[in-house]
Amino acid sequence: MMNIFHEVSHMCSKATTEKYSTSFSSAIRLLHKDLRTPVYNIYGFVRFADEIVDTFHAYDKVTLLEEFKKETYISIERGISLNPILNSFQQTVNEFNIDLHLVDAFFHSMEMDLTASDYDCDTYKEYIYGSAEVVGLMCLYVFCEGSQEIYDHLKPSAQALGAAFQKVNFLRDAKADYQQLSRTYFPGVDFNNFTSCSKKKIEEDIALDFIHAYKGIAQLPVKARFGVYVAYKYYLSLFNKIKKAQPKSILHQRFRIPNYGKVYILAKASVRAQLNIL
Repeated sequence: MMNIFHEVSHMCSKATTEKYSTSFSSAIRLLHKDLRTPVYNIYGFVRFADEIVDTFHAYDKVTLLEEFKKETYISIERGISLNPILNSFQQTVNEFNIDLHLVDAFFHSMEMDLTASDYDCDTYKEYIYGSAEVVGLMCLYVFCEGSQEIYDHLKPSAQALGAAFQKVNFLRDAKADYQQLSRTYFPGVDFNNFTSCSKKKIEEDIALDFIHAYKGIAQLPVKARFGVYVAYKYYLSLFNKIKKAQPKSILHQRFRIPNYGKVYILAKASVRAQLNIL
């Protein structure tokens, strides 16, 4: 009967991913079947924590996050949780021996979101590491399936990919972050006076992350390579769309890739995969 409980837990994490992110869920479906459930489990966990700090405005966020954090560590230690999201996450952490320092750093960044409204260079890097890079590293543990040598080799690229995704999210979500949550992640940026120079500087930094990330994607184990590549291309396409936009539009719209655009990206990636030229 425990198998049924764990299966239900995994279904919850998968449903969470599919409901909150069509791009990530479609990319996860392109991973080898052995990798899909663990990655859904990671995404479900980080999504729930993110919801606490970004959405639950009518509740005591500090207490909710602290309780969620405490329950996370208890579930990992016990190997079980009645919270299906945490139960599926602890299974993945324990199965792939994910370093708990990554979980620590993730919660630290979530806690920063409860107090910080703007960031300097140091706290910006600290936040990016905990909110995004460690998520890439958790997934890398899954992709490497126990190989510490491959993990150590690909670690910088996984961090770069997580950072690129997060920074693109910051630009995409600038309207909501700034106007609704009073947050400015980019150091020294005033979105009320967002210039072409400021935008270009941010974009140059993101472009470097994408370059470093691609080097690692090409070397990923074959079970993970195609799915990660498609997610990379989704975000690179979104990034290129934002680059073409005027600075003033950042606070007036939320950029996205339409479904037909995603279909085109997938089709093109499939051809490249068949030709072995990812």
